Amino acid sequence: MRPIFYILIFQFFTFNFALCTKSDTLSLNGSWEFKQTDEFRWRKAVVPGVVHLDLMRNHMIEDPYWADNEIKQKWIEDKRWEYKRIFTLSEDQLNRKHAIIEFDGLDTYAQVFINDSLVITANNMYRKWSSWIWEKLKVGENEIRVVFLPIKEGATDYAKRKYDLPAGCETVNEKRSPWVRKAAYHFGWDWGPRFVTCGIWRDVRLVLTPIGVDNINFQTQFISDSVAKIKFSANVHPSSSDLKFTFSCEGEEYVLDYHRSVGYGHLDFQIDNPKLWWCNGYGDPNLYEAEIRLENQNGGVVFKKRVIFGIRTIELINEPDSIGTSFYFKLNGKPVFVKGANYIPQDLFLPSVTNENYQKLLTQVDEANMNMIRVWGGGIYEKDLFYDLCDEKGVMVWQDLMFAGSMYPGDESFIDNIEVEISENVARISAHPCLALWCGNNEMEVAWKNWGWQKQFGWSAKDSTEIWENYLRLFHEKAPEIIKNWDSTLNYTTTSPLSNWGKPENFNHSSMHYWGVWHGKEPIENFRTNVGRFMVEYGFQSYPEMSTINRFCDPKDQKLTSKVMQNRQKSYIGNEEITRQITKYAGKTKSFEEFVKLSQDIQAKALQIAIQSHLGAQPHCMGTLFWQLNDCWPGPSWSVIDYYGNEKKAYGIIKELFLIKN
Repeated sequence: MRPIFYILIFQFFTFNFALCTKSDTLSLNGSWEFKQTDEFRWRKAVVPGVVHLDLMRNHMIEDPYWADNEIKQKWIEDKRWEYKRIFTLSEDQLNRKHAIIEFDGLDTYAQVFINDSLVITANNMYRKWSSWIWEKLKVGENEIRVVFLPIKEGATDYAKRKYDLPAGCETVNEKRSPWVRKAAYHFGWDWGPRFVTCGIWRDVRLVLTPIGVDNINFQTQFISDSVAKIKFSANVHPSSSDLKFTFSCEGEEYVLDYHRSVGYGHLDFQIDNPKLWWCNGYGDPNLYEAEIRLENQNGGVVFKKRVIFGIRTIELINEPDSIGTSFYFKLNGKPVFVKGANYIPQDLFLPSVTNENYQKLLTQVDEANMNMIRVWGGGIYEKDLFYDLCDEKGVMVWQDLMFAGSMYPGDESFIDNIEVEISENVARISAHPCLALWCGNNEMEVAWKNWGWQKQFGWSAKDSTEIWENYLRLFHEKAPEIIKNWDSTLNYTTTSPLSNWGKPENFNHSSMHYWGVWHGKEPIENFRTNVGRFMVEYGFQSYPEMSTINRFCDPKDQKLTSKVMQNRQKSYIGNEEITRQITKYAGKTKSFEEFVKLSQDIQAKALQIAIQSHLGAQPHCMGTLFWQLNDCWPGPSWSVIDYYGNEKKAYGIIKELFLIKN
């Protein structure tokens, strides 16, 4: 097993080159070709991308989101797909005798070939993948080729399993997702379809110069009205005694204490009269700008980078109190009532989410007066732009590790893979002032204790013990160790929720996912009395507006009984529960259009009752994160903003309620 130190150093080495100057890096994004491996014809492809998008661009499939095409296109996940492109190198470029191929994301089981030599074998969507390839290159044309294996071939551990494991919302017979480090929602969830994608889903580049700096981190050690003490750290690669490592901020320039043997530099500095980073509603999200530089012995700058940071402290207070067990956040020493939502990826086909989509959605978050969003554990570790926007808008981030609704293997190779994944993403995301919490997983512990998995899967006592020990090892030992080793000031909780909604006394303890309303079929009015210490999940479904529905099905299918609409509803009680509540409050509907409108009315009513109750229960309750903010495709769900960015009625209600000052 790789020690954690090695994992972090490996991550430093692979990530920094994205920061080199343009002349030192050859982007391999853009035009590629692709085909099914057992075919001969190559077709045009775009990178970053996934195979479904390329098939659609080549008119080989219809829009996957139209009607019931989800069902018709399941065959795509069972095929091998191959991508290639040619890139040209000059003699001068090869004379540098340094070349590394870097992928920011490969989805998921992939083999990378340079001029027919295998250089990378990938098995984790969430990791970066890189390889030294200088010896494989030649002057002139070079070929890069990437072969993607289907999950059923790549997830070889599945065939070796001793027992089955819970698998989120997979409805197929062969449930492989627990053995795969891939976004869980791609396998289906109760608000989204099953599209098991593959492709080069993030940037790819060829790095021709080794010098770079990354894993930049700022730790706020101490703050007062007059001074802030901050620790800055970063890594240089390759380490060299010939380089001078400098840092400048607020008119001051510093030379870092640079440990050349490992390429590690750190600096303790202070800022007088600091402007603190505050979340939305509590002050301005002030940010500082600094510059880091590497200089050679002649004083020449060989590398520089502008960095942004915020000064703040965030503490999770989760401890026994006079009520039961608290769960709240202190920002810069001040208790904050959290107002926000749960966020899921904005599409099944992730490269299709544009920077403008991020800008629009985070603006809607800001305008709704939210001060936190939770990045749910069945999706992805988001791109840097997402966290940059949260920094700018004063939106704290509750960040799940990417584990949800399942249990996971505990063999050494799987754990080694996850250690690299967590190390890379913690190092990348944690420098953002918006980062408030790392959470180990979504609903795994509460499910283990309350959902009857032991009986459902027929595990022996020995199997149950092994599965639970694997869980404890990953979320109670490995994950917190990696996180705290990276930054001792980071907050971590093993799972969400920490308390189950099944018993009244549980509402006095820690974090809560309250699904008595909806899954428990309780009256909406029960939101008034069932209020926990920190409400991480709760909600009520609705349909998107008719303009959205018209974009995914014909008028003839716009009825609850149609095959198309039944497939679109992914909740096992969805249409039944919406209809029941509409009938209770408004009587029977006369048309599908009326049903759609009233579904949004009922959702707005439910969220209004819930949020008013949470706000009114302070300090017993110190946070409310409704499920859910957005959609990954057009259809009925718990979202308040639909797939096309249209705001449902509940969005306006939430905006008004969250405007109320604490």
